[in-house]
Order: sequence, then structure tokens, then C-alpha cells
Amino acid sequence: MSPSHLDRIPPGQNLVADFPVLHAGSVAHLRRESWVLNITGHVAKPLAIDWNALLSSPAVEQTCDLHCVTGWTKLDTRWKGVRLRTLLEEAAVEADTQHSVITAPDGWTTNLPVSELLRQDVIVAYEYEGGPISAEHGGPVRLLVPRLYLWKSAKWLLGIDLTVEQRLGFWETRGYHELGDPWLEQRYS
Repeated sequence: MSPSHLDRIPPGQNLVADFPVLHAGSVAHLRRESWVLNITGHVAKPLAIDWNALLSSPAVEQTCDLHCVTGWTKLDTRWKGVRLRTLLEEAAVEADTQHSVITAPDGWTTNLPVSELLRQDVIVAYEYEGGPISAEHGGPVRLLVPRLYLWKSAKWLLGIDLTVEQRLGFWETRGYHELGDPWLEQRYS
């Protein structure tokens, strides 16, 4: 490993070459044809974005590092999707909105501050390494929040509910940190 890679690995993390598969519950097998992302809550214009609408939105490609709370880091992963900021602007998030609850199948949730959702590198991803995202890695669509531990990058993304007050998600109610910054080792609250 080159010295330039060392400064990209947060404390307590180990570099991996593969892409480990970890999640609570079973793998969700969502069909693109029936997939919908609902953006609701404190917005002026709630959105229901289907697969075709997502693909017709301005796409971005990015390369980023992934950091899992279990201690692995994978460098230089390639993704394609739509900046979440673009979709939130379309939904017209209300000024007093500070938080969000991200939803996936079977009642799984995570929480994020709106300020994190508005970052340039946060995308609603539909491609990984040049192809469709596998179901095991959250396809057809997952949230990608590369600055934080990977549990914040919700697999099988179904909803984003914008809220005034914070509501903790699935792992956060079980003792995980409310933000999850790997550089600060925010694994647990």
C-alpha cells in the first residue's frame, strides 16, 4: 500500500480488497419497475420518484472510499447516481427542517442531519463499478453518504422523511452513534 493510501484510512479501520456484505435482516429484492423513492415531511412539494424519473435526473459519477463501522475500509469505489441535494431542492425543504429519517424495507431506518444530505458527494446511487447495484449491496437504489460509516448509506432506499426534530434510526436506537463519523471513531453513542 502506498503512503498516500494510509492517510485515507480512518483510525481503527483495516483496508479490504473485497466488498463485504453486512446488513440487518435478509436481502431485499426490489424490482426497478415498482421501486419508488418518497421524499416527504417538511417539504413544500412531496416527491414520489420512480425508476424512470431517477434515471432522467442529472446523473453524476464519483469515486469514493467506504468505511464500515465493523472496521473495514474499501478505497476507490465507483458509483453513479443523482445528487440528493438536487432532489431535495426539487422537493423544496422547509427552512426549519434540520433532520431526516431514511427508510428501507421492513421498517429499517437511519437518521441524518439535513446538512449531511446536502453535501455534494451524497447521492442516490443506482450503479456501482459500472453496472447495476446488486441486491446484496443495496440495489436497485441505495443512498451513498461516503463521509460517514456505511450504515448511514441506506441499502434499498425507499424514503426520506424531512423532520424538524431528530428521530433515531434502527442502529442508533441500539446504541450506535447518531452521526457516525469514521475519522472521529463515532461508532457508538
